[in-house]
Order: sequence, then C-alpha cells, then structure tokens
Amino acid sequence: MLHPAITKETLYFLDKLKKNNDRDWFTEHKTEFKRHESDVKDFYTLVMDNLKVHDQIEKMKMFRIYRDVRFSKDKTPYKAHFACSFHRLGAQNRGGYYIRIKPGETFIATGFWGPEKEDLFRIRKEFELDATEFRKIINEKYFKKIWGELEGDAVKTAPKGFDKNHKNIDLIRLKQFIFHRKFTDNEVLSPTFLDEIDESYKAIRPYFDFMGDVLNTNLNGESLL
Repeated sequence: MLHPAITKETLYFLDKLKKNNDRDWFTEHKTEFKRHESDVKDFYTLVMDNLKVHDQIEKMKMFRIYRDVRFSKDKTPYKAHFACSFHRLGAQNRGGYYIRIKPGETFIATGFWGPEKEDLFRIRKEFELDATEFRKIINEKYFKKIWGELEGDAVKTAPKGFDKNHKNIDLIRLKQFIFHRKFTDNEVLSPTFLDEIDESYKAIRPYFDFMGDVLNTNLNGESLL
C-alpha cells in the first residue's frame, strides 16, 4: 500500500540547514522551515495512527528544532533533523518509540533509554535469575533481521551487588536497553517507508511484552499493578 512519504525537498532543506546553521539564514528561510515541519508532523501523525492499531499510545511528541546550547561545546542553534517520540499508555505498557529524519542518518529506535533506578534494578535481578526467554526473543531470526543487536550504555564491570562473573553479566551491566534501525535516503523517500516503520514497530512487541511482564511483577511473578 502506498502512503504519503518524506520528500526530497524536506531532506534538501535539512541539508541546507546543516550547512547554514545560523540565525540569519534560518530567519530568512523560516516560512520554508514551517512548511517542512508541518509536512513531517503530518507524516509522524500517520506513524502514530498506525501504532494505535496494534499498541496503546498515550501521546506523540515532536521535538523542537532549536538546540539547547547552554552546556554544549557545539553552539550551532538548530538541529538539522526532525525527531519525534511516541509514548505508550499506562504503567503496564513500558518502553517507547522514536524517529529521526536526517539526510544520510535517518533511523528509528525503540526500547528503554533511561530506566528509573528501581526499574533498572528489577531488570538486572531478572537477568541474574534467568535470561533464557529474553535471549530467545532478541535472537529470533525475524526480530534480529529488523532490529539487529541490543544496544545501550553499560557500567564497566558489574553493578554493585552483582557478580562480575555471572553468565548474564553482558545484560546485567547495561543501563539502557535499546534497538535502532537505520534507513538510507532512498528508503526514506520511498512511498513504503511508513509501512517499513510500522512493521518494525510491530516486530518489537515480544520484547516489550517481556519487559512489561518483568517490570509489572516481582521476582515471584506476583503482579505489582
């Protein structure tokens, strides 16, 4: 099925913004920016509509183009990309979705970027107990074809209270639990890009379902909700 797609003109504008990242140029091209921003927001809304068919989504957040440069060495005032996140609804639906449209560097991502201290400890305790089902999910052939390897920042050796020689220490060390998938510009411009995003998000559900079960139960399997 064909859908509205990101256009060459939008990618070209972002490329020009990257090369002319200053307030004078942006002010001069503000009308053009607003048009592209609106078009991409419409695209992101279609992504959310698709998500709502097979998941419960609380809200969509499209990020502002303006950079916070207060604590950054990079003082360029604008992001040369359009990004958006989608928040799942309710305590039982953990995790989230993310999209970034940027010439040559477009990707979608999903997972857990910054688990709260209690959630992170609960996940680690689950892996300490057993990670067999988790590994089966993330190594399933179709899942891995789409999402590749689990990613995320990790502590150097082992978190406090955990054995650095544990057989699942590779998972226990993690502070984030993220998957991402890259797209070429040609793939972004394809009228099937929307479908590719949705199929990718559908494929992540076994992972979300597992993590949701972990975070909504104690180590005895008793519900916390």
